Amino acid sequence: MKLILLGAPGAGKGTVAKLLTKLDGSVQISTGDILRGAVQAGSELGKQAEAYMKAGDLVPDELIMGIMEKRLQEPDCQKGFLLDGFPRTIPQAEALKQLLAKLGIELDMAVNIDVPRDVILDRLTTRRTCSNAECQAIYNVKSNPPKKEGVCDKCGSPVVQREDETEEAISHRLQTYNDKTAPLIGFYDKEGMLLTVTATSSDAVIDAIQKKLAA
Repeated sequence: MKLILLGAPGAGKGTVAKLLTKLDGSVQISTGDILRGAVQAGSELGKQAEAYMKAGDLVPDELIMGIMEKRLQEPDCQKGFLLDGFPRTIPQAEALKQLLAKLGIELDMAVNIDVPRDVILDRLTTRRTCSNAECQAIYNVKSNPPKKEGVCDKCGSPVVQREDETEEAISHRLQTYNDKTAPLIGFYDKEGMLLTVTATSSDAVIDAIQKKLAA
């Protein structure tokens, strides 16, 4: 399957993507993970991206499209891919449409995961991430805490609250999403490719996607 996953920060795109990869071997492609990896590695791209990310702003399109073109041509994408958190703006969606046409790739659909704002704020302010760039395991202090407080179960590194997951930063990210990313719902609706799922359960989202793909 070749899907775009839309939804506000904290809507559960990453969780849904991980579950979908187990179904058919599609790979999850998250620009956030790629960018965070570049920042940790201290690459030129990472240094450029870091300043934008720390401010909670979007990384410029030319940086992102360069990463995406390389990534989509890697062998593991042949089985399928799930774009998690990309595209984020209409210009990115248009650039992606051109890129996919150039690479001869056809998308199945764009899935909009619709979750209430209060649920998102609660999820993100209680989220913690392993500080080891090689691991990046995600926990939740309420629903999925590490066995030992502040320590990653998988690799033993410190578990931290990311700078962009304080309440103030999340409010800024949600505002950025509403201004720049929410219009993508209309874009993909016009393209005849949109599936909107209103659910807080990842399983319900997976079921809706499977039904639509089988239709």
